[in-house]
Amino acid sequence: MTTFVPPKQDFPLLVNREPIVYLDNAATTQKPDVVINALVDYYSQSNANVHRGVHQISDEATGMFEDARKTVAKFVNASAPDQILFTRGTTESLNLVAYTYAPMVLNDQTTVLITEMEHHSNFVPWQLICECMGAKILAVKVNSDGTLNLDHFRELLTANQVAIVAINHVSNVLGTINPIREITKLAHERDAKVVIDGAQAAAHVDLDVQELDCDFYAFSSHKMYGPTGFGILYGRAELLREMGPWQGGGEMIKHVSLEKTTFQEPPHKFEAGTPDISGAIGLAAAIEYLAQQQSRGLSQFEGQLLSYATDTLLELDGLRVIGTAPEKCGALSFLVDGTHPHDLGTLLNEQQVAVRTGHHCAIPLMEALAIPGTVRASFGLYNSKKDVDRLYEALKTAVRILRK
Repeated sequence: MTTFVPPKQDFPLLVNREPIVYLDNAATTQKPDVVINALVDYYSQSNANVHRGVHQISDEATGMFEDARKTVAKFVNASAPDQILFTRGTTESLNLVAYTYAPMVLNDQTTVLITEMEHHSNFVPWQLICECMGAKILAVKVNSDGTLNLDHFRELLTANQVAIVAINHVSNVLGTINPIREITKLAHERDAKVVIDGAQAAAHVDLDVQELDCDFYAFSSHKMYGPTGFGILYGRAELLREMGPWQGGGEMIKHVSLEKTTFQEPPHKFEAGTPDISGAIGLAAAIEYLAQQQSRGLSQFEGQLLSYATDTLLELDGLRVIGTAPEKCGALSFLVDGTHPHDLGTLLNEQQVAVRTGHHCAIPLMEALAIPGTVRASFGLYNSKKDVDRLYEALKTAVRILRK
């Protein structure tokens, strides 16, 4: 293993709730002191509305807010901060694209391609907009090992007039890392735009939207150690300029008259009303904290921890890992013969091990794999081999009880 030491002591909840083992990081991560302190400092020292005041506190808040946008732009390697839109989360980011960009290119002759492994947030918005526009929606199949069937992707891409490809960077159920660069290349050869759900990737994968060559990239703060209720949408500058507003209200306008309203340039055109200022500041603090951990060898450690967890759990009789792609991160889903995921999750909870059970907002994937759901252990930067060992021992106890 790498010499990286998980900084559990930086996370108050994990210290205060010890000996709980928290393995539900794909749902949300815990927050480090630096993020909590950034929120407290903002509310106690610099709380004011942004972009609208000439007084000192408003100016300070505006500076912090826009500095956060610059931090995010650097984090994803966007070419400019105005390509970064602040939203309420990945779900809203994806809906924003579906309802502002998609109507420009969808009609009864066009198709949206998604995959069977999508979270409902990257599934339902496309269904809804396709119904409105009369467009088709088709899903790329997933192989039995949890990888994307690229042959099927090419087949659908060739046989249909595809306008949009919407795909996750990392599966929230399987942990599969999808070959995004290859997908964007193939899609662009057919003049399709690519929308990436990066919710499960942002905390684990080095992000470079220019290298990925995607058209839109969405992710959430709370899954990468930042505050809840805050998210990001990266978009190509030329597409953002073409798109109409997402919502109407203050801040996003240039001028309002009875006859006509004119709008700001991106990103402010898409950020109506008072924004979540503290959310932006908290996310910036989380990004800086995450960068520090990555410089200490976090990425290598997380890969080793996932391998250790996989090997350890497979020692349990009847345990089957769901999703065995060669490129994975973050999540380990499994079933155990003779048990139901919800029963296992309940008994693990009684032993103070927190995991997620069910369909994980991915019912089409469960149907494709012909399974009722899974138990999912998902890892954060504070998890360790000791946590995996606790999970294994708790699983042995739970399985013994359920098989009596």
